[in-house]
Amino acid sequence: MTNALPPIAGTVHLTDALRAAGALDTGRVRGVALMAPPIKKLRSQSFRLRLDYEGKAEAAPASVILKTGHLDDAGRPIYSNPFEIAFYRDIAPVLPAGSVPRCFDVTEAAETSTWRLLLEDLTETHFVATEWPLPPATAHCGQIVQALARIHAAWWDDARLGVTVGRWRDEAIWAKEFSAALARFTERFGHLLPAERHELYQQLIDRAPALSTRHHGRRNLTVIHGDAHVWNFFLPHDGHETVRLLDWESWNIAPPTDDLAYMMAMLWYPDRRHRLEQPLLDHYHAALAACGIDGYDRKALADDYRLSVLWLITRPIWQATHGIGARVWWNNLERIFLAVDDLGCRDLLG
Repeated sequence: MTNALPPIAGTVHLTDALRAAGALDTGRVRGVALMAPPIKKLRSQSFRLRLDYEGKAEAAPASVILKTGHLDDAGRPIYSNPFEIAFYRDIAPVLPAGSVPRCFDVTEAAETSTWRLLLEDLTETHFVATEWPLPPATAHCGQIVQALARIHAAWWDDARLGVTVGRWRDEAIWAKEFSAALARFTERFGHLLPAERHELYQQLIDRAPALSTRHHGRRNLTVIHGDAHVWNFFLPHDGHETVRLLDWESWNIAPPTDDLAYMMAMLWYPDRRHRLEQPLLDHYHAALAACGIDGYDRKALADDYRLSVLWLITRPIWQATHGIGARVWWNNLERIFLAVDDLGCRDLLG
């Protein structure tokens, strides 16, 4: 398996990266071994590496995760992964310790080299709460929303949002792009979209400028994960550790409830939502307050949550038109419309 390692997994590269991050003293990486088959995805590949040292290396990690992109046949990067690179470079350092995996090295793509992230290996210390598509235990849900509150609080109404970190959404561009995606979806799957749902989508497009006024005040907004399903959270085996949130390729600036609605309204069926949705929102709100966030009462959270649920009816359309399998987007489509009806989200369209 060692022969499958990319050149950037060499001992010199790893030694330099760990020293620059303050994780390696005067010692050096002597050997590198692949601990499991690489995880290869369309836009990235991940390697779990065991590291062997010589010299002074008491605090150095025994293993790391190397996440990197692919090169095309001409040796150029296929995808630059700008969001995740920016996250670990600009956003993660502001978060409370232990919110995300520690990043030892973040390198952007260049003309003839791909991007890379050298991350803390959580395999032995953490676990995913449940297998897809099953929901986690109630106690684990509480840990997850508390972790989200800590992350959201760290960037809450930060002056850098939309200036040097991220950018505000342009409603006109969004409406044009989503209208095109809806047309493509309707052409292929129109028989799955009753007239009343198609009408609701059109109302959402028409009302997008008015609904987006929630963002215009630039208040009670933060960095959200953007894909906060429970399988992106690593929970600790040891109670002394913290929950970590992975895969930050979709982060953006939005109300915090976008993450909560995706986790619950998009992915849970009504019975579970009816039992856990409001208690978990209560738990999240209390955790947010404990982090020092005031001026955002429980009613504001509830109002934002309903609006986030309404916007989420667009997500399955994007998923279907970007090649995500029907077993994902079809169930998401049905669940989110059930949530829209349960929470009276249609009323938000006037």
